[in-house]
Amino acid sequence: MRRQMKTKITTLIALFLISLGINAQIDRTKQPVAGPAPKINLGKPQTFELKNGLKVMVVENHKLPKVTASLILDNGPIFEGNKAGLSSIAGGMMGNGTTNIPKDAFVEEIDFLGASLNIGSQSASFNTLSKYFPRIFELMADAVQNPLFTQEEFEKQQTQLIEGIKSGENSVAEIAGKVESALVYGKKHPYGEFATEQTAKNVTIDDVKNFYTTYFKPNNAYLVIIGDVNFKDVKKLVTSKLGKWNKGTLPAYTMPEVKNVPKTEINFVNMPNAVQSNIAVVNTVDLKMSNPDYFPLLLANKIFGGGGEGRLFLNLREDKGYTYGAYSRIGNDERTAATFKSSATVRNMVTDSSVVEFIKEIKTFRDTKVSDEELKNAKAAYIGNFVMALERPSTAASYALNIATKNLPADFYETYLEKINAVTVDDIQRVAQKYFSADNARIVIVGKALDVLPNLEKMPYKINYFDKEANATSKPAMTKPIPAGVTKVSVIDNYFNAIGGADKIKALKSTLVTYEASAMGSTIQSTEKRTATHYANETSMGGNVLAKVIMTADGVFMNKQPLPPAMASEMTNTLGTFLEMGLLNNENSILSGIEPIDGKDAYVISTKGEVVSTAIYFDVATGLKVKEVQTVSMGGQTQSQEATFSDYKEFDGVKFPTIKSGSLGPQKVEFKLIDAKVNKGVTDADFQ
Repeated sequence: MRRQMKTKITTLIALFLISLGINAQIDRTKQPVAGPAPKINLGKPQTFELKNGLKVMVVENHKLPKVTASLILDNGPIFEGNKAGLSSIAGGMMGNGTTNIPKDAFVEEIDFLGASLNIGSQSASFNTLSKYFPRIFELMADAVQNPLFTQEEFEKQQTQLIEGIKSGENSVAEIAGKVESALVYGKKHPYGEFATEQTAKNVTIDDVKNFYTTYFKPNNAYLVIIGDVNFKDVKKLVTSKLGKWNKGTLPAYTMPEVKNVPKTEINFVNMPNAVQSNIAVVNTVDLKMSNPDYFPLLLANKIFGGGGEGRLFLNLREDKGYTYGAYSRIGNDERTAATFKSSATVRNMVTDSSVVEFIKEIKTFRDTKVSDEELKNAKAAYIGNFVMALERPSTAASYALNIATKNLPADFYETYLEKINAVTVDDIQRVAQKYFSADNARIVIVGKALDVLPNLEKMPYKINYFDKEANATSKPAMTKPIPAGVTKVSVIDNYFNAIGGADKIKALKSTLVTYEASAMGSTIQSTEKRTATHYANETSMGGNVLAKVIMTADGVFMNKQPLPPAMASEMTNTLGTFLEMGLLNNENSILSGIEPIDGKDAYVISTKGEVVSTAIYFDVATGLKVKEVQTVSMGGQTQSQEATFSDYKEFDGVKFPTIKSGSLGPQKVEFKLIDAKVNKGVTDADFQ
């Protein structure tokens, strides 16, 4: 027993001494050097090629009784010219029956087997249980070789395309994407053209048939099958069902050259209905996946704007609160130019400020090196995504497809981690200086000219104007002429008549309104009290008072602290039971024009102060106030806040807007009226 105890003690001492020795040899003040990247063994799909040139890749995976298949035609972009929209119509007609099986029977059988089958103008794919795989494959093979093109289906698809074009005419996002591509690539480029109502109407059913016979060829196609299948069985099935698909020669096409602008410029599209501006800073790049710069650029873009940790997001959303998100992406293309693009959708009032931040971030990224920490985090993100992708059976096939179609070396993915880890801080700056341009970029902005152009015109960039179809146009008219006899006084009187009668409104002694909204997980309450000579506003969140503003003829106080005299003087011009009572008596307020608000004309009464400027909008048809904008300029900084008003309802014989919408940082907030009183609820103590 004593001998055993002695042995245990000796062993513990030995282990203790070993640990001391190990600790003595490690400098724990230094981060361990990363070991070499592991060699990746992806496994390769089994392949074969039919006599007609169809290349087939098969990945067996028997974990689940499922099979997916994808047929990809590697034709590249196709220019459609005055029949733009042809491929969309053709794609919509494919998969709606075959010359052997009527449409209804074709669709019903697929549904009965619980599968999904999709066929487009340049592809086909399906998902199915493995026991139904042979039949679903047979249906797909029939559909791609013997499509059923009927006049009835053609007219249906053509009508759908035209209706889609019409419905997107007022979409800022759709117009922005369309115009951006057209300007960057040019309308004579497949990436720059887009379907219009006229080009869609130019398409005939014969065009669709010719499109299919021209481009649906097996010798430029790849078939990828993944799942619970046997390679030999697949080879036999594919040979049987697609072996007689006739190959052909594709038409020659020379891609138009794409160039950046000589000097950075703003390309502006006026969308009067836009409540936000869509901004994209774009330059073209010559980048292919086989380019040695590919991996440094992946990491550079990740750091710059590739996600919520990117510099663009941290600046424009987290720091400035201009937008819900700001991102960048860099593309690659084997046949033509790709793009480096930074983009965001921002509030109208900060459009120019956002452009400044985009350009500043691009220049800073080019001129200074990223930190070791930023590079390490970007590498970790890409390595993590790559490793997770390896768990999917489809990965081996998709990687093999990339190697085949993008002229990549056979070990491109096997050495992926090695290439990621080899990127240095110097590499990041080198590729940023080569590919991230702030000097030859298009700043494409789609937004409301009346709100954003005045400040954009102060920027050091030439502004070129375009319509919604990317045609050059003149600067949009900023206002409409005011009808004879309409004055500031008549507009305000019409407003007072609309909410209860001008004489009644002007005779009021006091008004009280309380609005509530939910934001950031809390309830925000705003209570405003007015008399002819006093104003008080208290804003609270979750029951805690955030700010209290008191305004009298003697000055303006926020949380009992006086505001600067110049600012206070201009704010007191809005004193009265309604803000508009102050406008009536303010010599600096004018009826400045007519502007569209949500598609309806509105009279604009504005004031231009050294510090505080306001613009109040009144619907021409109803007389009701629909919008307010207040801009404060101090210390070289300008900040604007706007609110829209709707759903007027009567309280004590006076109508008040029950919905008041505005913004808190990037978040749009809707305040709802919970209380409104006239000539009661207000005392002198409220203004102390």
